Amino acid sequence: MTRQAQATILGIETSCDETAASIVVRDSAGGAAIRSNVVRSQLDEHAAFGGVVPELAARAHVTYLDHIIAQACREAGISLGDVDAIAATAGPGLIGGVLVGLTTAKALAAALDKPLIAVNHLEAHALTARLTDGVQFPYLMLLVSGGHSQFVLVRGVGNYERWGTTIDDALGEAFDKVAKLLTLGHPGGPAVEATAKSGDPKRFKFPRPLLREARLDFSFSGLKTAVRLQAEALAPLSDQDVADIAASFQAAVAEVVSVRAGQALARFKAELPDHKPQLVVAGGVAANRTIAAALDKVCSAAGATLIVPPIALCTDNGAMVAWAGAERFALGATDQLDFTARPRWPLDLPDMKVASDAA
Repeated sequence: MTRQAQATILGIETSCDETAASIVVRDSAGGAAIRSNVVRSQLDEHAAFGGVVPELAARAHVTYLDHIIAQACREAGISLGDVDAIAATAGPGLIGGVLVGLTTAKALAAALDKPLIAVNHLEAHALTARLTDGVQFPYLMLLVSGGHSQFVLVRGVGNYERWGTTIDDALGEAFDKVAKLLTLGHPGGPAVEATAKSGDPKRFKFPRPLLREARLDFSFSGLKTAVRLQAEALAPLSDQDVADIAASFQAAVAEVVSVRAGQALARFKAELPDHKPQLVVAGGVAANRTIAAALDKVCSAAGATLIVPPIALCTDNGAMVAWAGAERFALGATDQLDFTARPRWPLDLPDMKVASDAA
């Protein structure tokens, strides 16, 4: 049964190294209002390791999540009893962290006698543009993050077609590993981008993996290896060497992503000729200005609209989880308290389906 009344949703996100909670209100017409969006990053906890340590991340979630939820409620001016449902990321992600958030959501749902909504983290990214920009279905999503690089056709809530994915490293992971190789620090994406500003993107001709193939998949492992080999050949590296490698790596990535985006938009126009093509970009890598500029150029050439939500809502946050929960709640889709956390949970599985794609 579809619920059309206004709904206030608590969203909890703990899939990686952000402990986050948010209160989002969805009105009866599908409009959205973010009442609070509290995110505690764990950068300091993981900086010394050059990447996220799963056990440390889970422990930090245990320590801080209750306080983050309380702060989200205070900032929204409500009590936990005022929410209509509780949504939490149930996967995919680092399973220890996912368990912390989902178990907390289950406990709150049971104690408050509120519905539970187990949210797919990828769906939360996929629907964020509807929260921020009111984007209408269907649209094409490019998800580029630390754990995922894929093109997804978003037909409706719970209705997704994965058109392409990475066959090895995700793009965000490749940025992190290149940053670690060049001793640029963590997180790698912003560090590589900042360093590349003073570099020559044409100095090194790094490979563009799979670029000649028609499929929409990505591969960044070979590119990462080429960067490592170049760095070893030049060692010891000067500051300019590091900047030029970073710039050349970023240029290779931008070309691969833009070519793939052009192919994906061509497929969209061929398969959905009655709909204006829209490309939504989600995930932390969406903040990279070189990649964003390349995508803007591709979309302009294809007559497509490019939508990039504010970066605070592209990276992991509770508002996107609350909104995905609100979209599902509006369609009457809730979950039982025995829902199992999932380290892997592809968007295109049958269990993502809901009774209706109306929003």
